[in-house]
Parts: sequence; C-alpha cells; structure tokens
Amino acid sequence: MATFIRSLQRRFGGVAQRVVVRTHVAWYWRWLGYVTLGVIVVGVGWTTYDYGMEFAGFRQSETTRALQALRDDIRTRDAELAELRSQVAAAERQMQIERATYGDLARQVKTLTEENATLREDLGFFQSLMVAGGKEGTVSINRFRVQPEALPGEYRYRLLLVQSGQRVKEFQGTLQFVLNLEQGDRKYVLTLPQEGGREARDYQVNFKFFQRVEGTFKVAPEAVVKSLQIRVFENGSVAPKLLHTVKLS
Repeated sequence: MATFIRSLQRRFGGVAQRVVVRTHVAWYWRWLGYVTLGVIVVGVGWTTYDYGMEFAGFRQSETTRALQALRDDIRTRDAELAELRSQVAAAERQMQIERATYGDLARQVKTLTEENATLREDLGFFQSLMVAGGKEGTVSINRFRVQPEALPGEYRYRLLLVQSGQRVKEFQGTLQFVLNLEQGDRKYVLTLPQEGGREARDYQVNFKFFQRVEGTFKVAPEAVVKSLQIRVFENGSVAPKLLHTVKLS
C-alpha cells in the first residue's frame, strides 16, 4: 500500500520546469550570419535570373548585337542588290545597242545585196547591149518597176534609161507618168508631174549612155493604180520620144 501511494506521489506530485541549455552567441555574429545568408540568397537569385535571360535570348546586349548583325546583313544585301540591278541595266543597254547594231547591219547587208543584184543586172544588160548593138541615139527603158510603199497611196518606181550607139550626144529631157486610177466606181487619169508643181525637177533626166531613175509618187489613199504609162520627152519636142506602159492590177 505504501508503495502504491509513493508511486502516485511521484506521478502527480509537483513537476519541475524543463530547462533548455543554449550556447550564448554574440549579436554581431548573428547579424553577420543573417547578412551572409542574404548575400547568398541574392547571389543565387541573380545568377539564376541571368542564366535564364541568357538561355532564353533576352539579354539586352545579345539582342543589340543580333539587331546590329541583321542591319549589317541587310545593308550588305541591299548593296549587292543595287550592284546586280546596275549590272542588269548595263546588260539591257548593251543588248539594246547590239540589237540596234544587228538591225543596222542587217539593213546594210540587205541594201548591199540589192545593190549588188542591181549591178549584176546592169552588167548583164550592158554586155548584151554591146553585143546586140542598135540604132545610133536610140533611147530605151529597161527594168521599169512600180510597187506600193507602206503608206496608203504611196508608190515607188525604178527604171533605167539607156541610149545606144557609139557616138551619141548627151540626152536631155523629162519624164511624164500617166496613171489610170480607180476609186470606187470612178475611173480617172492623173498626170505626173502636175503642171506648175514643184516636183517637176524630179522628172528631169540628163545622160549620155544611161541613167538610173528612182522616186516616189502619191495618189489618194483609196485610189487603185490600174496601169501606168511612162513618156520620155526630149527638150524642145512636144511629142514623146518613147512610150512604155505597164499594168499594176
């Protein structure tokens, strides 16, 4: 019984307060620790922020360098583009010059070919004339051609006047064209050169052995030349020395 009572007294009797034993630390050491811990936290945070900005490509210096590199690349490409455009323009100008030169050469070749063919025809004609001979002082018309030009109502003519014989005198005279025209239901005659016209001197001829005559005449754009008669007059004579007629249509 006594033992039981003592155990109850030990259990429910006065309880002593717990005592915690701590090591005494000076206040300045505690603040130094706080400051050190703050510096560590700030350093870790800044390092994390800087690494994240660099990793994401958002650093201001990197962005500035990237923009400057892009601007330099654009300027370089603009300069190359301007140079290419200049080269293309120069090539186009050179091509135009070459085309114009080629066109001029083609026209010259065509003209020379036609002139060469005409000279060959003249040579053949004169050779045959020398063989055949002829009456002294006879005037003839050879290779008389009339063809329309690009402009409506404009025609070009070519002919060769020849005077045969060994001791011929110089022939002086004029040409006259008599045109038979049709315009709709109307038919009429037109004589060139017209009396008092300024073009009369274009129809004058003066040669001893031969003379090549070439020129143009105009009629109404709607008119059609059906036939043409050429008359050769010697100065001082009212009657034609020679008549030659060709049909055009």
